[in-house]
Amino acid sequence: MSSNPTPPFAEQNQSFPGLTSKMDPKPDHGENSYEGSGQLKGKRALITGGDSGIGAAVAIAFAREGADVAIAYLPAEQADAEEISALIEAAGVKTLLLPGDISEAGRPRKIIDEVVSSFGGIDILVNNAAYQAWLPNFEDVTMDEWRRHFDVNVHAAMELTLVAVPHMGSGGSVLFTSSVNSKHPMPTLIPYSATKATLANMTLSLAQALTGKGIRVNAVLPGPIWTPFIPAGMDAESVKSFGSQSPMGRPGQPAELASAYVMLASDKASFTTGALVTVAGGMPIF
Repeated sequence: MSSNPTPPFAEQNQSFPGLTSKMDPKPDHGENSYEGSGQLKGKRALITGGDSGIGAAVAIAFAREGADVAIAYLPAEQADAEEISALIEAAGVKTLLLPGDISEAGRPRKIIDEVVSSFGGIDILVNNAAYQAWLPNFEDVTMDEWRRHFDVNVHAAMELTLVAVPHMGSGGSVLFTSSVNSKHPMPTLIPYSATKATLANMTLSLAQALTGKGIRVNAVLPGPIWTPFIPAGMDAESVKSFGSQSPMGRPGQPAELASAYVMLASDKASFTTGALVTVAGGMPIF
């Protein structure tokens, strides 16, 4: 029987982007459980949104698999980023902290330049950072909200990919964090769901476009996962019951997704490109 937390959870809200330290219960990023086996030894990775949630779990896993890991995050998340950076360093690899807003003009190029300068190149790009707003009424869907979602979730991810690919050799890997909302959109998350569908579509087209360069492109579609996004992007009542709709009756923990990203980034997945891997606790996603 699973020992992972199940709803009901304490009612809680945070302002975006949310902090791990304020969550009850605290998410599990694999701090005490993930054990590496050298699957990414010698690789150089950048993970956006690597300070918390899924990105933090992936950062820990990549480091313990032998990769140098840079994480990009908002300045407000500095405390979370420093905790993850310490765990990366403890794995015996290089780490790089890159605070800033990836949607700012020119920021993606600066990020890639810093990674290449510090690590000598880049082999893995994980486009994971995202913005999400809970919009209970259609009238709440303003064009400002629409543009902000696309600026962070889509435009920045595409620019990072465009800038990173020339620095990648054969064997490079680009990963996107899409969502089950790409196939099962919610009326309270119209802009967010639209951006996640866009990322899934981009994954399929980029996989074909970059095959000739030996670069693989894949995406993970998480279901309900217990991250700071939840208290920062939903109303308190929804947070209380979050994850109860899954067949497992609970949300997933970030640590439970890390292995999917490791597999997709690893050279062992050399024939896997254009894949949309759902990790949703048994939720039927078509």
